[in-house]
Amino acid sequence: MIENYNYILLIGGVAFLLGAIFPIISKRVPISLPMLQVGFGMIVGYFWLTLSFLNPLDNGLLIEKVTEIVVLVSLVGAGIKIDTELAWDLWRPTLRLLLVTMPICIFAMAVLGYYTFGLTIGAAILLGAVLAPTDPVLASSIQVGPPNSGGEDTPRFTLTSEAGLNDGLAFPFVYLAINIAEAYNDGQRITGDLLWSWFTYEVLWKILAGVVVGILVGKLLAKVVFSKPSNETNISQGYTVIALTLLSYGAAEYVHSYGFIAVFIAAFAFRRSEHEHSYHQKLHDFAEQSEGLLMSVILVAFGMLIGQWLHSDIELTWSVYLVSLAFLFFIRPIGGVIGLTGLNMHHTEKYAISALGIRGIGTLYYLSYALNKDLFSEADATKLWIVCIIVILISIFIHGLSAPSLLNMTPDKSRR
Repeated sequence: MIENYNYILLIGGVAFLLGAIFPIISKRVPISLPMLQVGFGMIVGYFWLTLSFLNPLDNGLLIEKVTEIVVLVSLVGAGIKIDTELAWDLWRPTLRLLLVTMPICIFAMAVLGYYTFGLTIGAAILLGAVLAPTDPVLASSIQVGPPNSGGEDTPRFTLTSEAGLNDGLAFPFVYLAINIAEAYNDGQRITGDLLWSWFTYEVLWKILAGVVVGILVGKLLAKVVFSKPSNETNISQGYTVIALTLLSYGAAEYVHSYGFIAVFIAAFAFRRSEHEHSYHQKLHDFAEQSEGLLMSVILVAFGMLIGQWLHSDIELTWSVYLVSLAFLFFIRPIGGVIGLTGLNMHHTEKYAISALGIRGIGTLYYLSYALNKDLFSEADATKLWIVCIIVILISIFIHGLSAPSLLNMTPDKSRR
C-alpha cells in the first residue's frame, strides 16, 4: 500500500475537509457525517481498482489497535460531558438497558447466528456479543451536549451513559465466546466449572476491578488538576485527556480488568470533581475533535472496503440482510422496550432510546480482538465479518436519517 501513499494522503485530506464543512452541508441535506464519509469511501473503493483489497481477515491486528484508540477517546468524551449526577432514579434506564436489553440482544443474535448462518456455538455467542453494545463513537451525535451546557433530557443521557458502559460490559460475553471456542478446539465440553470460572473472573472480578481503578484514577487526577482554588488551571487539556485515558486503561489492564469500563468511570469520576469548573469544557472540546479526526479515517476506510466488495467474489445472501434488518428493527427495539418497561417515562422516550441502538466502530474492535486469538475457523470469521459490516452499514444510514426525528418526538423534559 506504500506505493499509493500520496493518494491515501489526498483521500485523508478530503475526509477531513468533509468533516470541516459538514455543518454547511447538513443545513442543505439531511444526512449525518458518518453517512457522508462512508459514502465517500465507498465511491473511492469502487473506482480505485489499483488499491490492494482491504481484507479484514488479513488486517485484524491493525483494525483492533486503531479502533481501540478511537473507542477509548470516545469513552473519555462520553464520561466528561455527562452533567447528570449519580442517582438511582436517574440511572435506572441505563441499568435496565445494560442488565436486560443487552443480554436479550446477545441471546437473540446468537440464536440467529447458530441456526441461520451455521456458526459454531462460540462464534454465534461472539456475534451476539460484538453487536449488542451501542457504539460510543457513532452515537455521539445523539448524546448529551458539552459539559455545563444546559439540561440533559432522558433519551440523550440514557444513550450516552449506555454507550459509555456497555462497551466494557460486552467484554465478558466476548470472553465467553473465546473460552467456549478454546474448549472445543481442545476437544473439551462446556462444563459447569468453565462457566463458573468465567463468571467469577471475567464477570465479577474484571468488572469490579475496572470500576475501582476508574474511580481511583479519576479522583486522583482531579485532585492534581484542581489543586488550586482558582477557576482556572494552566494544565494542558490535551495532556489531561490523554493521561486520563492511558492511566486508567493501562492500570485496569495491568490488574487484569476491563480497561473500557475503567476509562469511562475515570472520566465520569473526574467530571464529578469540581463539576461546574470551566476546565471540563476544554477537555470535552479536545476529546471531541480528536475523536472526530480518528473516526473520519476509519469511516472512509470502512466505506472503501465496502466499495471494493462490489468488485470481489464475496457472496451476500438475503439471509444476511434479513438478519441485519431484524436485529436493528426488531431485536434491539423490542429488547429496549422490554428493558424499560415499568419505568416512569413517556412512551416516545422509551421508543427513541430503544430504536437508537447504533452499531459501529466498537463492533469492529471486539470482532477483530476475538478473531485475533486464532480460535475461530476462517469460515466462521468470514461470516462474522460479513454480517457485522452489513449491520454497521445499515445502522449508519438508517439511524443517521431517523435519529433527529426520533429525538424530536420525545417531550422536552431536560434535567440536571
